[in-house]
Amino acid sequence: METNAITVVYKWTAKPGQLDALKSIYDGVTDAMKANEPGALEVQVYVSENENALYVRDVFADEGALGFHLSETAGPHFPSLLEVATPGAFLFFGDVPAQMQLAAKGMGLAAEFAPRRVGFTR
Repeated sequence: METNAITVVYKWTAKPGQLDALKSIYDGVTDAMKANEPGALEVQVYVSENENALYVRDVFADEGALGFHLSETAGPHFPSLLEVATPGAFLFFGDVPAQMQLAAKGMGLAAEFAPRRVGFTR
């Protein structure tokens, strides 16, 4: 993984009876990312039927890839997501520029940011 990569981990909790709708929306988000976002290096979606929730882990090549995702893919899907689910904390790991931090918070996300300190990838 590149050292400029940004990982985002987050949770959506479906409103009662809306978990299937949430999964369907995320199928579309994932398809759009795969087709249109070469800077989206990895997307993993996990579903907990018990928690009525969807957990997501995205890895972006750099801040440009994250910015593209937030404006071109996430933004248009956000209203339909809010109709069927409640967002949890969005954890951004890596060097996220201040203007992107403001944009994420401006979307009403409970966004938290932690720049990279140390680590390695095998």
